[in-house]
Amino acid sequence: MVVAEIVKRAFLAGLGAQEKAKEFVDELVKAGELSKSDAAAMVKEWTEKAQQSTKDVDVKLKDAVAGILEKLHIPNKDEFERLEKKVQSLSARVRKLEGGGEAED
Repeated sequence: MVVAEIVKRAFLAGLGAQEKAKEFVDELVKAGELSKSDAAAMVKEWTEKAQQSTKDVDVKLKDAVAGILEKLHIPNKDEFERLEKKVQSLSARVRKLEGGGEAED
């Protein structure tokens, strides 16, 4: 299973859990065991915690992928762009040395 699929499933599971929690709170309000304002505060708190948890997972996932790419010696975007500029510069110098035009540093 690819990483994107795992993240997608985790996100959907989180949405399902959030909906179930909201239904649970609504039932407590209907039963008179929780006021509407308390319910709203509780749902807001749970939603904020879920959002923070999602952000935390995102950061951890990005760090893990970056670590894997580094271990496999796969260049990141900045390194790739730096290498691309270097290749362009060297290509321009070769063209100039061969008499094919001006260097494009």
